[in-house]
Amino acid sequence: MMTTDELIGLPPGVRAATTDTRNYFAALENFQRTFAFGQGDKVLLLTDPLLDTRVADAVMGLARARGATVRQYMESTSQVTEVPELVKALVADADFVVSTWFCSIFDPFFIAQRAAGQRWVKITYFRDLDLLHTPQARFPAELVGEIIRATAQRYPAGKDFTVKFSDVRGSDFSIDYTPEMRQLLQAGNRWRGKMFADEPGCYVHYLPTHGPNLWDRTAHRNDANAPVTMSGTLYPQWAVGFAKPFAEKIGCRFESDTIVEVTGESEEAVILREMLVGGRLIELGCGFNPKAPRHTIYPAGSNAPGALHFGIDLAKPSEYILRTMPQWEEPPVHMDLVTLDSTVQVDGQSLIDGGFLTALRDPAVRAAAEKFGNPIELLETAI
Repeated sequence: MMTTDELIGLPPGVRAATTDTRNYFAALENFQRTFAFGQGDKVLLLTDPLLDTRVADAVMGLARARGATVRQYMESTSQVTEVPELVKALVADADFVVSTWFCSIFDPFFIAQRAAGQRWVKITYFRDLDLLHTPQARFPAELVGEIIRATAQRYPAGKDFTVKFSDVRGSDFSIDYTPEMRQLLQAGNRWRGKMFADEPGCYVHYLPTHGPNLWDRTAHRNDANAPVTMSGTLYPQWAVGFAKPFAEKIGCRFESDTIVEVTGESEEAVILREMLVGGRLIELGCGFNPKAPRHTIYPAGSNAPGALHFGIDLAKPSEYILRTMPQWEEPPVHMDLVTLDSTVQVDGQSLIDGGFLTALRDPAVRAAAEKFGNPIELLETAI
């Protein structure tokens, strides 16, 4: 009798040596097009000691090959929460900034620099040069942009609408949008599917995984005091800094953008209650790269399509984070709650269905994927 060890029902994997070189050059194409340095550009790297020095070398090498000049400023950590005064002159003199710093997206000085035309690449997901050998690095960045544009179209224009979040655990959370909020939120290059740092004022992520947020303070002109119409209870599956998904159903109840109650009796619930009550939602991020690992949530939530991370700024630094992740890329006043199976309805239309980003099956996305290969393999074969 044949044993189960002898049964072979699937083809063997392709030998790495057969595909390594072609895959690497596909990733290099994304890298070079993202870092769209031009001759004469003044490039500034804002880094930290834990960044792989080969990453900085790769960026500097590309910049110099294109006739750009490069400076590098290193802070003691990537957990920088506001731009130091002594760095402002360096930043103001730059045409192009590459940054590992946490405050890159929200610091008012940085926002003003981008408003004046400065181009930015955030490299939270490119801290190790060996990431160039991963599937998400070589996934066509232009196709990520097409997926994002198809998602953006599900936000109706010219009317008020509600985005509702639910899941099998009983989450019931919603955000109300106005036409102005939609316009402000989607005005940036990322919601327009522009993945390369080649236009004035742009802000992009590299690796091309973290798309634009389903909600953040840009919808309110970056005014931290603007009223926000959101409410309900979220039952996250997981959170950064926890070794595995939660066994208990832990509820986080929101009033406006603030967590006012955390329910549950487990050790994780006790930790989250101490950490999260009084914390405010600052971003609701979504993954858009079909080759991003779905169950890798460090450092800032899974970036697989349809995976969500709810970024919470805490009322005070968390001792748990300081103990568990003393060298986390983000500061101990921030926490990302993660759901991998959410259903998201926008004005009654499906945006995410049980963790599946419905834009992946849009005709325009499928047509775009055909230019790069097999649409099913590209869009729905997960890592």
